[in-house]
Amino acid sequence: MKTVRALLTRARNLLGRETAEATLDAEVLLAHVLDRDRSWLYAWPEHVPESDRIEAFERLLSLRLQGQPVGHLTGEREFWSLPLKVSADTLIPRPETEHLVEIALELDLPDDARVLDLGTGSGAIALALASERPGWRITAVDRSEAALGVARQNASDLGLTGPQWLQSDWFAALRPDLRFHLILGNPPYVAEQDPHLGLGDLRFEPRQALISGADGLRDIRLITAEAPVHLEAGGWLWLEHGCDQGERVQQLLQQHEFRQVGLRRDLAGKERHSGGRWIPEAGPRASG
Repeated sequence: MKTVRALLTRARNLLGRETAEATLDAEVLLAHVLDRDRSWLYAWPEHVPESDRIEAFERLLSLRLQGQPVGHLTGEREFWSLPLKVSADTLIPRPETEHLVEIALELDLPDDARVLDLGTGSGAIALALASERPGWRITAVDRSEAALGVARQNASDLGLTGPQWLQSDWFAALRPDLRFHLILGNPPYVAEQDPHLGLGDLRFEPRQALISGADGLRDIRLITAEAPVHLEAGGWLWLEHGCDQGERVQQLLQQHEFRQVGLRRDLAGKERHSGGRWIPEAGPRASG
């Protein structure tokens, strides 16, 4: 008999050969099909779902075994305890990016700080910050109008009306007089020939949100060079990057005269976020 317990056990065993998150993936997929939360699965382990629900779960499980991301299969992903819709036009928010939100919240910023989220995708970072700091004036940009459509829908579903959404290739569409107390984001940072692009979930993620030139640093170079023009004196820039790019990103920040340059590691101890503070020398403001 295909009880909830039996379905989960079988799915965990199959997924365990493919992913380190077999238990979580099995729970998320089954809860999605049954339209329940994950805790319900353990409260009712002997429940026998209807046959059409079991068939739907088996279809999703098969697709997951082929490498399809769970977020794409369910159409949503939780980030900072917020349920977010995702699509093939957006990166699936990852737990390590939540540390970027934590960094932002630790900074000593004004209650009405102006914040810019670069490459917002599903809106994860902007909406997490808006949920914690409703007084912040957040602008979120993305070059993809389809991704912005997902972000706007997430904002509407969550009732978070603060962030402003703007189609822009990084800083290109911003008003030249607009300055921010914090600029942050998770830009593309994967090299064009990186073998990881052919593995796991990355096979199904939007390439324009992943790949950044021959060494993976093309976009980060641009951002670190242009960010000072859009920062208030004393403003911060923090970026997510690859686990082997921390030293090079810090060098770029120092090259563009950022101070208090720092590095943060994720829970696995890998280099994940680098940032610095723009404190210009006395004299004319840099023009980029």
